[in-house]
Amino acid sequence: MSASAPSVAVSTDLPPVRGKLTPRAPLAPLVWFKSGGAAQWLFEPKDADDLADFLRALDSAVPVMALGLGSNLIVRDGGVPGVVVRLGKAFAKVEAIDAAALRCGGGASGILVSSTARDAGVAGLEFLRSIPGTVGGFVRMNGGAYGRETGDILVECDVVLRSGEVVTLDAAALGYSYRHSRLPEGAVVVSATFRGQPGESTAIQAEMDRIAAAREESQPLRSKTGGSTFKNPNGHKAWALVDEAGCRGLALGGAQVSEKHTNFLLNLGEATSADIEALGEEVRRRVKDKSGVELEWEIQRVGVQSGAMQ
Repeated sequence: MSASAPSVAVSTDLPPVRGKLTPRAPLAPLVWFKSGGAAQWLFEPKDADDLADFLRALDSAVPVMALGLGSNLIVRDGGVPGVVVRLGKAFAKVEAIDAAALRCGGGASGILVSSTARDAGVAGLEFLRSIPGTVGGFVRMNGGAYGRETGDILVECDVVLRSGEVVTLDAAALGYSYRHSRLPEGAVVVSATFRGQPGESTAIQAEMDRIAAAREESQPLRSKTGGSTFKNPNGHKAWALVDEAGCRGLALGGAQVSEKHTNFLLNLGEATSADIEALGEEVRRRVKDKSGVELEWEIQRVGVQSGAMQ
């Protein structure tokens, strides 16, 4: 979904569903930046079969995007053409399947997964406690923190492809690299199996507490933010490059680079998504001028600019 597209027209003739299908659904309340336009259609499937049937019958020209907790996302002000899929409670279940593995719904949060792992005595998944997202996003983005990432723990995942076909993929099939997978566009992760190792619940809780305290100390947790903005370039920390370029506290419109953690952008209250994205591009320009390093966005930017969607 390119920002440069002059206009986007999408069919409104959609297949029947058993879940909930909402036209022109505002997305700002569903994303952490609290900015951006509406989804042309927001689909909340009743179950995986509902999702597969819908995608199988949907015109292949209609774009489809999965939405988790909206934590690492800029939704552009013109909205998102096509269908945005949001997985609800039916996809938020987590259960232990043996002494070291959990089966997790694609809509389950990192806090729920790590807490269930603790209760089941499964160690190695504590880092998910610190990532504000859902299992589907972790699998797609190879989400990680504090030295671990999803590729370290993923056994396999069930995915509904844009065609409606349901496939099971192992970690090797996803071709993981830093904050990236080869998961096809329009595919939705409906469940995943994560494997750790047997551990003591008290030790697991202690590690979760340590991670939570470190996050509290270093990140602007109670602000309207999208989390880590840029990927760490090889041999560098993105936050340090931003700081060295003099961008700490830099503001544009209603958006600002966090004073507490310079790899976080903030919506100070009334920022548009255009403000936030433009600030990020200005930071990239200043870092390039100062250090010669070209920062790559970690935050996903989706949708079209204001006025582009018909």
